Amino acid sequence: HLHLPSLSSLFAKENLAHMSEEQLNHYDRLINEPSNDWDIYYWATEAKPTPAEFDTDVMAMLREFTKNRNREQRLRQPDLEYLFEPPR
Repeated sequence: HLHLPSLSSLFAKENLAHMSEEQLNHYDRLINEPSNDWDIYYWATEAKPTPAEFDTDVMAMLREFTKNRNREQRLRQPDLEYLFEPPR
């Protein structure tokens, strides 16, 4: 299992460039407002229910991403160069 920093970094690399402004705001709120990162991990893995205020389309995307249906190797955090790449 991945821990939250790896999970959120991989999710960000794959999704941030394609998110709307509203989705980016939801993502920013999700990763900054909860006081405990483990809560986000538990919500993403569906070990605990997501509180209504964070149960947005972005949370649904993160839950789906966490399922890793394509069985990708996710053994480390991505390099940060993706933050400086132009959107595809």
